[in-house]
Amino acid sequence: MSEPAINLPQELPGGQSTVPQPPSSASIFRGPNGIRAGWRALTFLAIVVGLVAVVNLVLWLVMHFVLHRPLQFGTASALSPVAAVLSDGGILLFTSLAALIMSRIEHRKWGQYGLPLRFAFRKDFCIGTLVGFLAISTSLLAIFALNGFHLTGLAIHGKTILTATAAWTTAFVIVGLGEEFAFRGYLQFTLTTGMGFWPSAVVMSLLFALAHAANPGETKFGLFSVVCFGMLFCLILLRTGNLWWVVGFHAGWDWGQTFFYGVADSGLPAYHNLFNSAFSGPVWLTGGSVGPEASIFTPLTLLLVAIIFTRFYRESRYAPLGKQT
Repeated sequence: MSEPAINLPQELPGGQSTVPQPPSSASIFRGPNGIRAGWRALTFLAIVVGLVAVVNLVLWLVMHFVLHRPLQFGTASALSPVAAVLSDGGILLFTSLAALIMSRIEHRKWGQYGLPLRFAFRKDFCIGTLVGFLAISTSLLAIFALNGFHLTGLAIHGKTILTATAAWTTAFVIVGLGEEFAFRGYLQFTLTTGMGFWPSAVVMSLLFALAHAANPGETKFGLFSVVCFGMLFCLILLRTGNLWWVVGFHAGWDWGQTFFYGVADSGLPAYHNLFNSAFSGPVWLTGGSVGPEASIFTPLTLLLVAIIFTRFYRESRYAPLGKQT
């Protein structure tokens, strides 16, 4: 048997010596810890686009050859449970499948990207849901105190209350899951390993606002509030270590805003809401066409939530495995 090759120290002038180092394998595509974060993010997005394209092709074939009707897409002009489930449920499905594929490529568990199943719908989710509902209630209470908001009575009655409550509850849990995993799940995790947590949080919060820009009735201040939501959600993710608290808050806020109080959500009017409501006063107070999310009191409420939250959750628990560049 031949002897294994041994790298011997090389003697340098002056009696110094060094051990030869293996050549670096780093390149534009790979860093010292594997595929660079930017390429992983682009691969994830490419998979999402591919999945969407395949589903749209299947739908077009069914509509064209089976139902003989054109396949039409459009922007929603109002919120409904069905529209919310279809849109955000699709987002959740496509991003979850893409993340599952990436987890195999990266040799990670899917739950590391923000939604570990062992914590699903447990304490953090319940606390987040309660705080989300209390937060929208606080914002509307402040507007009410300045005579800008009041409830005018029940909008639905009888069994419709039960069916609408169940439908909207299911819809907004799916909305919370879909939007949070899309913007603070795999992409937040991956970009964090490349550029750090807060730079990636800023990027994803801006993209979160951009995704809401197409909503009818949306305004610049409303989009500013969406950025504030994104940054708050990133802070909660950092301190809790996963997205379940955030998903609960997102669902609780939207449920209270759209269904319970019956006010516009990011420019989209409510449907089958529990209460009818009315606004009066300047746009800075009421939010105008956007709804209370564009009121001055929403960023202030989110700031208050952030201050109180950090007093109870003091340690950072978000830990993507190793920094990969």
